Amino acid sequence: MKPKIKQLFPELEQIKDEELRAKVASTWLEAIEKGEWGITELEKVPFTLLIPDCKVNLVDHTRAVTQTALRVAGALLEFYKEKIKIDLDLLIAGAILHDVGKILEYAKQRGKAVKSRTGKLLRHPFSGSALAYKHGLPEEVVHMIATHAREGDGGYRSVEAMIVHYADFINFESLGGKM
Repeated sequence: MKPKIKQLFPELEQIKDEELRAKVASTWLEAIEKGEWGITELEKVPFTLLIPDCKVNLVDHTRAVTQTALRVAGALLEFYKEKIKIDLDLLIAGAILHDVGKILEYAKQRGKAVKSRTGKLLRHPFSGSALAYKHGLPEEVVHMIATHAREGDGGYRSVEAMIVHYADFINFESLGGKM
């Protein structure tokens, strides 16, 4: 099933570290299995339940956030050169995994995604961070997942975590989402 994860998220191939790339894919695979979703269903899962009748799926949102994050990082690196360090492998991993916990936060009910029992207890930054930690992802990636949403407000965010956070909110709010 890992080749299917790579088809869903072609940005995985931009991660140079093979071990990191494999851990990102295995984290998504476990989320899909634990959430009892089929891999083909991911393209039908809305990226948010906060926008009524959301027409953007989780896969497209994840890819858009990843691409947005890469473009922001590119601009920062171009203009600030030696003044800033951004680990692109970690950034891509964090962006691809930022919403992986939504697969556990949501459940299928009469053909629609609804809040799951797990989702009522733990929002996706918590469940996603736990999955990433379990799969041995670097703490920097776990940090990005944990702090990308409002749960990270008021605390420390690394440069990569800030980029993923703002990339996510640019995409969310552009589509009509409000917090």
